[in-house]
Amino acid sequence: MEIEVIAKALKELGHPTRLAIFKRLVKSGEQGIAVGVVQEELKIPGSTLSHHISSLASAGLIKQRREGRVLYCVVEYEKLLSVIAFLQDECCIDEQ
Repeated sequence: MEIEVIAKALKELGHPTRLAIFKRLVKSGEQGIAVGVVQEELKIPGSTLSHHISSLASAGLIKQRREGRVLYCVVEYEKLLSVIAFLQDECCIDEQ
C-alpha cells in the first residue's frame, strides 16, 4: 500500500474524536452500528459526528450503508489491517 494512503489513514485517526468514533465502530464488528447510537453513546453533536464520519470514510477506514431511515457505519477491516501491516512490516529487521 502506498505511503500516502497510510499517512491519510493515520492522519484521520490522529484526531481524538475520530479515534474515539473509530474505536467504537471497531467494537461493533462486521454488522456495524447505527450513527444515532454512536452519537448517543459518545455525546457528539450530529453535525460534528457527520464531519468526522466523512473524514474516516474519505480515508477508506469506514463505509456506510442505509437500511430504511437508519445509517450504519462499518469499519473497513481490510484497510485497518493494511495500516497495521505497514507499521509492522519491517519490525526488528535491523536486529538480524
